[in-house]
Parts: sequence; C-alpha cells; structure tokens
Amino acid sequence: MNRTITEKIISAHSQKEVSPGSIAIAGVDLFVLQDGTGPLAIKKFEEIGVKKLFKPERTIFFIDHASPSPRQELSNSHAIIRNFCKKTGAILYDVGEGIIHEIVVERYARPGQIIIGADSHSCTAGALAAFGTGMGSTDLACAMATGETWLKVPETVRIDVSGEFPKGVFAKDLILNLARRIGADGATYKTLEFHGETIRKMGMSGRLTMANMAVEVGAKAGIFSADTITHKYLKGQGRGKDFKPLNSDNHAHFEIILTENVSRLVPLVALPHAVDNVRTVSDVRGKKLDQIFIGTCTNGRLEDLEVVAKILKGRRCRKGVRVLVAPASREILLEAEEKGIISTLLEAGIVLFPPGCGPCVGVHGGILGDEEVCLSTQNRNFTGRMGNPNAFIYLASPATCAASALTGEITDPREYL
Repeated sequence: MNRTITEKIISAHSQKEVSPGSIAIAGVDLFVLQDGTGPLAIKKFEEIGVKKLFKPERTIFFIDHASPSPRQELSNSHAIIRNFCKKTGAILYDVGEGIIHEIVVERYARPGQIIIGADSHSCTAGALAAFGTGMGSTDLACAMATGETWLKVPETVRIDVSGEFPKGVFAKDLILNLARRIGADGATYKTLEFHGETIRKMGMSGRLTMANMAVEVGAKAGIFSADTITHKYLKGQGRGKDFKPLNSDNHAHFEIILTENVSRLVPLVALPHAVDNVRTVSDVRGKKLDQIFIGTCTNGRLEDLEVVAKILKGRRCRKGVRVLVAPASREILLEAEEKGIISTLLEAGIVLFPPGCGPCVGVHGGILGDEEVCLSTQNRNFTGRMGNPNAFIYLASPATCAASALTGEITDPREYL
C-alpha cells in the first residue's frame, strides 16, 4: 500500500493500516500543554480519577502565554500547573524559558512521532516530520491518562513548491500566499504535505513557519519529509540520533496536488481581520502603524532576528511607533546575544520581551489601544487577538516588519535589503 507521511505515522501508532476517513486509536509520544489551556486539562484529568500520568516524562507543561503573569487569576493558574507537575512528575518549563512549540521542536520532536497539544499550533512539529496536532483540554486529559487518543485519519493535500525566493521574500510570504489561495477554511481537517525543489532547500526556520500556520487554513497538520535538512537541524540541537528518514511513498494518494512557484512572489501582508485577506505590500504601502511586534512561535527564531538586525543595523526605529521583539526561546535569546543581534536591535530602539508569547495572545504586554494598528509576525489577526477588539492587526514577515519599523508605516523590505 502506497501511503502519505500522515498515514504511515498513524498506522505505526495504531498497529494497523489506516486510510483517510477511518477512525484510529493511536498511541501518543508527547503530550504538551500551556498555561492558557493546561489548568482545564488538569481539572479534567483529576475528574477522571486517574492518579498517575501514563508517561510523566513525556507530559510537558509550559508557562509561556502569560509569562510572567500580569494578573492574580493567571498567577493562580500558574500555581495549579506547578503543583500538578510536582505531584505527578510532569515536566515544567516555567516563566522565561520560551514558547511551547519552539521548545518542543528544539528538544523533543522527531520524525514519525504523534504529538498532541492543548494548543492549535501544535502542528509546528510537522516541520520535523512528526504528526503534531492540537486538541481540546478534555482530549488531552484522557490521553495523558491512557497514552492514546482517537483520530479520524485526514486526507492529505500535497503542495509542490518550485523556484528561488526573490530578494525580500520569505517562507512567511509563501504561507500567506497559500492562505490567500486556499482560504482560511480551505483545508479543514486535512494534512498539508510540502514538497518540491524549494522545500528541499528550505531551512528549518522556514519550514517551522509554514508548519505552524497550516492550521490557519484549517489543516489538522502541516508536515514535511524528514531529509538532510531535518538531520542537520537535529544534529545542531545535539539530537542527531533522533533522526530517521520519512517520506511519502512514490505513488501515495493525495486528495489534491497544488503547485506554487515562489520566483513570482512579492512581499505580502494579511489585512484585518482574517489571515486569508492578503494583499501585496505595495497595495497597502504607507499604512500608518502604532506598533510592530516581531516574535511568536511563527517568526521568533534566530534566523528571523538576523534578518531584522540586518535591516535595523546602524539605523533607528521611527519615533512614534513601538517596536516590540520577543525571542521564541531562551536558547534563541542566548544565541542572538552571542551574535550581537540583541545589541543591534536595542541600539535601534526596540523593546525586548522575555522569551514567550508576549503580545500575540493579548494577555499582557503590548495590548493595543482603540483604533490602533499593529504590524506583526504572528499567525493570527482576527478581531481582539491582541487584547482589544477595537484595534487592527496586519501580518507580515520579519523583514517587512523591520523595514516598517524604520518608517512607521507599512514598507517594502526590498528597499532595505
């Protein structure tokens, strides 16, 4: 039987051959939860009456969404998580360690795994050829107790990407363009599987950006083959032994095959209030900005900060626009500091946040005022996402955000690269 990557992974974990549309009971390799959804999962776990976690060493909590806590009730939620981890032996990444999805790929995810998280962007792990997907807190609680979860096996959409990225165009622009083509619900409960010459050359940072945003078109997962890029990344993280090659079979069935040539792409922006409301930077050039946010699980990696520093080096951010930067993990922050990136950004006038989600979720830090406009590298721009339903969020690449920081308005990054 010729199978996709998703079908291979779910078959291996359910000990039977599966096909799209079938229901599988599958073993889970990693259970990950964050401070927004973790307390509810803990409550449900305790209601089940099970005393022990199925795999404490593979059950991991992250305090990243409100990190550090800005309010009493959130501090109490954090205490619930800390106490649960002490009691059960679950692993805890506390304030300042970084974002759930970044730490999962840095330290845990590997090809062929099933990773479930109480967070929709758990699909980020698909960049390492793992089947990562988000679920509700109750589903996570049951899986934490039993070691298994149920899945309807998704159809797979293959996306073949060719061409060389032009100057000023990045993986973020590619996934925004796919959102424009597919629509915000165009791949609901499907796997997006990425292939082609461009993908084979794409570094892990770009792959992580695209896998992360697969859910923004409704996908259950976004997944890449495990190849030399995967191996190089895992070796760089000191986890070369975790690598194994994984790809779809040559004659695997795909529901549909889409093609994309990036050589024709230009820098793009998603306008409020939908990720598929995409225009070229030229279309919205000159839009005045109050705030710019660079970071998140989508674009808070070292390569993203390097691009930003390249544009801002020797320059100053425009007076009147707040430019906030949050590295995705402590490891990234340390690397950026060692390379001189952080000092370059600070000299340019940015405000540095601790590793974590920061303003993206609108819980603390960088909450917008009424009618204010923010340009962000995050993955979502729906109404109220950054804490104020009367504000406006535009999405773009780190390069576009950096160029715009110099002018105080949406600006084409090609002018500064």
